Amino acid sequence: MDLLTYVEKGGVIVYILIALNMVGYTIIIWKFLTLPKKNSLTKKIITKLNFSHNINAQIEYEIKKLEVGLNFIKNIASIAPLLGLLGTVVGVLNAFEAITANGLGNPSIFSSGISIALITTIAGLIVAIPHHICYNYFIAILDELELKVKKEAVEVQ
Repeated sequence: MDLLTYVEKGGVIVYILIALNMVGYTIIIWKFLTLPKKNSLTKKIITKLNFSHNINAQIEYEIKKLEVGLNFIKNIASIAPLLGLLGTVVGVLNAFEAITANGLGNPSIFSSGISIALITTIAGLIVAIPHHICYNYFIAILDELELKVKKEAVEVQ
């Protein structure tokens, strides 16, 4: 079976996961292009601190601005396995309804529902795992940046 056949068998839930994946990867690419520039971000934040009376609050504000989009990545990482589980339940329900309607004489009727269940579970995990990894990576970068800025702010004063 090719990929499109699996997507079609997975149904609406897989299409939702694909849409979430596309949005999530757009944010991930954007963050990969902007966040790793720690030295320039540090200088930019330090420059803004020179005009601030409450340095800690200003640092936290500047870091919060850099976190834009990360909550969406975190939500995708959390929701995707749940959508996969929802697909599992729907697939198993379909399998039992097919058994109820047709009996156990034809195993292919039962296997169709189980196939849907497995496809949606796999799709949910495929979407969730990279989003979870990227979210943790970006949070680590921001934590490191915050410490670096605080250290340099102390040195400047």
